[in-house]
Amino acid sequence: MLGLITSLLPVVSSVIDRVIPDKNARAKAMIEMEQALVEAHTKGMLAQIDVNRVEAAHRSIFIAGWRPCIGWIGAFALGWHFILHPIAIFALGVFALPYDLPAFDMDAMLTIVMGMLGIGGMRSFEKFKGLTK
Repeated sequence: MLGLITSLLPVVSSVIDRVIPDKNARAKAMIEMEQALVEAHTKGMLAQIDVNRVEAAHRSIFIAGWRPCIGWIGAFALGWHFILHPIAIFALGVFALPYDLPAFDMDAMLTIVMGMLGIGGMRSFEKFKGLTK
């Protein structure tokens, strides 16, 4: 949604520039339009937070547990890629054993994990600033 807002701003700005000739009125219209777009984006995000809250409180593990599941899978993938895999290769090499250990596509995995950590980082930032408990 934020990408959509960002891409709309130049288009709407050029339309406002053509429609409203007065410089001050144009600036006021741009500010009002930007505020409306930010408000719409905020309402969408708050609605998603409400959905997340309802999902997390659900009794079924298949509804409430999918986010922790993705987190554990990401943690396992990172642990395997950066810790266990190199140790296993070293140990197998020391004993001259042939090996064909699986490797994850870490580009895709890091995109998911970093997205989750970004959300967690934002939560930590909010707590640090005293915005939440």
